[in-house]
Amino acid sequence: MKSLDLWCAYPDDLLAEEVAEACAAVVSEEELARCRRFRFDNNRREALTTRALSRIALSHYYPLPPQAWRFTANAQGKPAIDPVIDPDCKLKFNLSNSPELVVCLISDGAEVGVDVESFARAGRILELAPEVLSALERAGLDRLPEIASRPGADRPGRALSLWTLKEAYIKARGQGLALPLDKISFLFGGDEGVRLELDPELEDDSARWQFCLLDHAGHRIAAMTERRAADELEMWEVRGVLGPPARVTSRLFQRG
Repeated sequence: MKSLDLWCAYPDDLLAEEVAEACAAVVSEEELARCRRFRFDNNRREALTTRALSRIALSHYYPLPPQAWRFTANAQGKPAIDPVIDPDCKLKFNLSNSPELVVCLISDGAEVGVDVESFARAGRILELAPEVLSALERAGLDRLPEIASRPGADRPGRALSLWTLKEAYIKARGQGLALPLDKISFLFGGDEGVRLELDPELEDDSARWQFCLLDHAGHRIAAMTERRAADELEMWEVRGVLGPPARVTSRLFQRG
């Protein structure tokens, strides 16, 4: 893979009964049972889309039927391919989902993390800024207007970008919210556009990482990967979850 690939699918495609049945046929019985435990239909569709998409996408890169994949997870819940499948399979992936959009980021061996958030959540995330942003991020946020002509140049839009980037980073690290969010700073401005600064407490090097932001279908998406992975992110969508992938866009990574 010369680029890193981001796959996206739409849970509402499962409103078509034949699509829902086809997705149910490729996931495990345990996964299907978990999906059915959700109270609301939209959450059941979201969960089933997430599980089906990961299997469909992985089978695009490795000669294994979607039904045959098996997964493990670490203590913080980061998924991985079960080594019993093939110890030599180096694929890594990460997932994020909302009721309207599901994404799956895949690499050929580099650690990855991805987050997707609806534009509608920007105001709520801004309210959480004092709790989840670093002092440097809050200072940059305070300099922005409440409303701006450019997307992401206002306070709610910037807060949404910061949250998705932080989520992608902690997921790539595989430690989730065990990492203190206020020790992670994504700083906007200057020649770099966005740069990553990490507190020494995190025992990590910002130069290890690269990342990008993009908007799609009313959502902001942040993708994070180790620098050795690729220079570019390729985005693909599948309609009906199991349909053929169609290229949507590409985006160059920024360096940490």
